[in-house]
Amino acid sequence: MNEEPSTNYDEGTQLMLSNILSHPAYKNSSYKWSLDDFELGTRLGRGKFGRVYFAREKRSGWVVALKTLLKKEIVKGHVERQILREIEIQSNLKHPNILKLHVWFHDDHRIYLALEFAGKGEVYKQLTTIGRFSEQRTAKYIYQVADALDYCHRKKVIHRDLKPENLLLSINDDIKLGDFGWSVHAPSLSRKTMCGTLDYLPPEIVEGKQYGKYVDNWCLGILCYEFLVGHPPFESKTTEETYARITNIEISFPMHISPGGVDLISKLLLKSSVNRITLPGVMKHPWIINNYKDKK
Repeated sequence: MNEEPSTNYDEGTQLMLSNILSHPAYKNSSYKWSLDDFELGTRLGRGKFGRVYFAREKRSGWVVALKTLLKKEIVKGHVERQILREIEIQSNLKHPNILKLHVWFHDDHRIYLALEFAGKGEVYKQLTTIGRFSEQRTAKYIYQVADALDYCHRKKVIHRDLKPENLLLSINDDIKLGDFGWSVHAPSLSRKTMCGTLDYLPPEIVEGKQYGKYVDNWCLGILCYEFLVGHPPFESKTTEETYARITNIEISFPMHISPGGVDLISKLLLKSSVNRITLPGVMKHPWIINNYKDKK
């Protein structure tokens, strides 16, 4: 919480922001945050390594999603690097469609991440409830994810684990890209590590080849397909079948997807990574332009 907010707010909000700026953390960069700074509310979710709570910073009333991670579970699961990577990368990214990490701290037993609160929750839950999204809603989300990923790539960050479960929605229905545990901050942007989610793996990772930032472009194509259809394009009964379909680009498009949607997905799901449509190209694609009218 170390960015000075804008002053164009109503009186109530201005008072809250004034309280934030009067917090010792703003006057002393070595201020040590602790759980005592927060009031915990409803549990928002739970995972293998801890839980997420709705919380308020006591002095300001600032609302956050407080992610609590058990150190012993982190060590047991051998995910220390992933947690540190998530903290390191997310602390340095500032974009309207990337979930903001306000502050983090730890005690003897837990690590705490005070994250931006996304009022509408996971995209995955909405997709599961509805079945599939409209072309207009999909175009908006894909534009915003592409914008966030393009920003990441300019910062030399590859996300590597794009999927509906790692996307949240603000109260205004805007995308918030989160979960940077698999991300890499690599100046070379070239890796050879197996990572990500099976249905979203690109051919270069399945085949054990070196890969770069264009893995995220592939995943964006899978995401677009899943939004429009309700499941990933290469989903199969076995891992071997899924791998085979990915490497052979065995994809079929339901009749309800418009030619423009098919064109965009096809340009993202190319075996040759460097030939995949660029992220700025995605944002300027006619299908996006025609279906997402409110982009800024």
